[in-house]
Amino acid sequence: MNIGEAAAAAGVSAKMIRHYEQIGLLPEAERSESGYRLYGDREVSVLRFVRQSRHLGFSVAQIAELIGLWSDSQRTSREVKAVAQRHLADLEEKRREIDQMMDGLSVLVNACHGDDQPHCAILEKLSLGSSAQHQPQHKPQLKKTLAKAEASGAGTSSHIDLMAWIRGVRVHHGTH
Repeated sequence: MNIGEAAAAAGVSAKMIRHYEQIGLLPEAERSESGYRLYGDREVSVLRFVRQSRHLGFSVAQIAELIGLWSDSQRTSREVKAVAQRHLADLEEKRREIDQMMDGLSVLVNACHGDDQPHCAILEKLSLGSSAQHQPQHKPQLKKTLAKAEASGAGTSSHIDLMAWIRGVRVHHGTH
C-alpha cells in the first residue's frame, strides 16, 4: 500500500509516517520503481503501536524501547512493565507539578479584583522582591523564532517543558 493507504489504515497522517521514518521509529519504506513508499501489514501494525503509545503519552525514546521489546521474543513482561511503571511515575510527578501550578495560579486569580483600577494583585505577587523603580519600561517584542519555539513548546524552563508536555498530550489525543 502507498503512504496514504498506510496512514488511513494506521490512523496517523502521512506526515507522521515520514517523521517516524526520519527519526528511526519505523524503518525506511521500500520504494516502488517510480520512487513511491510502499508499506505492508507489519509497518501498519508498528504505526498503530506508535499511535496507541503516543495516546498514553509515552516519549519517542520510550516507544522505541517498547518496539524493541515487542520485537524481542526473549523479552520478559517484567521488562515491559518496568518501562510502563517508569512512565506512570513520570506522569504522576507531572500531575503533582500541574496541581502545584494550578493551586498557585488560583491564589493569584482570586487575589485580583479584575476591575478597572491599575493595581493588580497578580502582577504584585509575580514581582515580589522587585522594587517599583525596576519595573520594566517597555513591552517585550519577542523575536519570531523565539515566539515560534514558545508556541511549539520548546524552551529550557521546567515549566515551559511541562507545558510542552501538556500540549503534546492534547495534540496526540486529538490528531492521531
